[in-house]
Amino acid sequence: MSAVGEQLPQQQVPLTRTFIVASAIASRDFQDVHHDPGLAVERGSKDVFMNILTSNALAERYVVDWAGPSARVRRIKIRLGAPNYPGDTMVLSGEVVAVEGTRVEVAVRGENSLGTHLSGAVTVELPESVS
Repeated sequence: MSAVGEQLPQQQVPLTRTFIVASAIASRDFQDVHHDPGLAVERGSKDVFMNILTSNALAERYVVDWAGPSARVRRIKIRLGAPNYPGDTMVLSGEVVAVEGTRVEVAVRGENSLGTHLSGAVTVELPESVS
């Protein structure tokens, strides 16, 4: 059973250029700042950077990996902060902040060398036998 205050194990996500570009393309986000370093710099960024769809997916996967394959995601609400650039590492952390029946809300954070990349919450519903 999950309890308020339970800490999820941290997860490190290496931010390779290939991962950032491939995940943007896989999510059909063809915005040039996610795959073209020259154009990203022209637009004021120091390099290509991760798109929000990938950040959302990483937050979801992080919580579902902890909750188990039978968990159903009911809500994801995150905010982005510092960009995820190639060559850095994002460290995901989480804490159970609410438990109501079979629903569990986990506060999530993703930190990189620049600060907080993502913060927010993922709510999952657990099967009756797990909660």
